[in-house]
Amino acid sequence: MTPIHSARRVLTLISVTLVCFFAACSAPDQSAVATQSADGGQSMTTVTKASFGKTANGTPVDIYALTNWRGMTARIMTYGATLVALETPDRSGRAGDIVLGYDSLEGYLKASPYFGSTVGRYANRIGKGRFSLNGVEYALATNNGPNHLHGGLRGFDKVVWQATPFEETNARGVKLEYTSPDGEEGYPGRLAGSVVYTLTDDNELKLDYRAVTDKATPVNLTHHSYFNLAGEGDILGHELMIKAGHYTPVDEGLIPTGEIKPVQGSAMDFNAPQAIGSRLAEVPGGYDHNYVLTRAGQGMETAAEVYEPKSGRAMTVLTTEPGLQFYSGNFLDGTITGKSGRVYGKHYGFCLETQHFPDSPNKPDFPSTILQPGRVYETRTIYKFSSR
Repeated sequence: MTPIHSARRVLTLISVTLVCFFAACSAPDQSAVATQSADGGQSMTTVTKASFGKTANGTPVDIYALTNWRGMTARIMTYGATLVALETPDRSGRAGDIVLGYDSLEGYLKASPYFGSTVGRYANRIGKGRFSLNGVEYALATNNGPNHLHGGLRGFDKVVWQATPFEETNARGVKLEYTSPDGEEGYPGRLAGSVVYTLTDDNELKLDYRAVTDKATPVNLTHHSYFNLAGEGDILGHELMIKAGHYTPVDEGLIPTGEIKPVQGSAMDFNAPQAIGSRLAEVPGGYDHNYVLTRAGQGMETAAEVYEPKSGRAMTVLTTEPGLQFYSGNFLDGTITGKSGRVYGKHYGFCLETQHFPDSPNKPDFPSTILQPGRVYETRTIYKFSSR
């Protein structure tokens, strides 16, 4: 073998090894694919695709792995446009998965409390599953007692999206698209929506949402990962800051009363960083509340920051949205066994869901969530990671 042929063989073996590593090549049903870095940067193979199984009706589900040169990886599947895993380095540089979920598709199909899902057509709750629009009353699917939650019985988290991977300078991602037909779960209008996951070399996971409709309809899309920056154990020691001077109190069914109440002097105040568990006992049922973010304008602004002292991992949440739902994992009860056999007990993960306010279609004083034909729904949220 000549030196040239030998060198080519070594380069080929290195390329194959990298592709297999990032795409979980141990899976027997892995399919094709990786793309090369467009800018010739430090990451040789940064987007891979593999099969992740099939739904009950036989629809194939794929999973895409996005990897940057800093050691961060995001894995997104087409079922529910779901973030299945998010591996980030701790203060020692060791990568660990910081979102709850399952090792296989089966868990998501059987019993998932929206782990990592894209939620819609309307995130959070709509009281009594009803709203009126242009003189017409609409009845939605009710799946949370008498109320409508996260899009209904078969929301955006339970459909298979069409995926298109891409690469940009210092970033890589996947665009997922789904068209919701007129009348789905009771909503008016044919809604064509998309979410784009982009992982940058600055350790940012960007989520860009877009939707258009042919009839006026409520739209409120969000991301529903359960985070645990330590990777295991409860999240009560995580230090949380939420940039919000007010929140929307709720009734016994977790539907906003319509009041916008100051957080000052209460256990709801996270303007200065506080351990999540420090005042949890003062909040009946735990945190599951929408915060009215303190904003200077309509652009991208910091909404929250989280720090986990043991691992040193930190997360900053930035968004264009007016609200943030903070959920402390109150309904996790030990009945779910997730990744690597871990049992998810109470407060094992927390959610920070950027959004418009719950039940806005029934609360005229809240910012409107009605998308009109000819208008474009566009929002962006960024989860930025670091360690210290």
